[in-house]
Amino acid sequence: MSGEDLRRRRTNVRANVRSAPGPCAHWNDEDADFIREVLDLVGDKWSVLIIGTLADGPIRYSNLGDAIPGISQRMLTLTLRHLQRTGLVTRTSYPEVPPRVEYALTDLGTSLLSTVLALAAWSADHHVEIRRHQTKYDNDAT
Repeated sequence: MSGEDLRRRRTNVRANVRSAPGPCAHWNDEDADFIREVLDLVGDKWSVLIIGTLADGPIRYSNLGDAIPGISQRMLTLTLRHLQRTGLVTRTSYPEVPPRVEYALTDLGTSLLSTVLALAAWSADHHVEIRRHQTKYDNDAT
């Protein structure tokens, strides 16, 4: 293959992907970019855990943080902002002393809930098998 052919193939990566069978073949460039953006957001471990935690209804910020082991206040705040920006979560601030802020799933967020819960259930169901493969891989790599 000539250098020019190689350069042309590299610049037409998306066109080449779409010509191959698979899910990417169904989307144009704009849709593919947006799909990756959304998957980056909702596929993030903290987003999945926050959405799952909000399944039972509105919850205060501090209770949300307590319900998700290992999440820092910074990550909780950043992830909630991203989920709000995307329209998956609402933030309601009540004019009380001390201030009370609650987060809840929107209708859009609720429509994602079954997928998120299924992913979490799959993770729990296959935990032992995945750990076994990780341990084997790590031992074989050393």
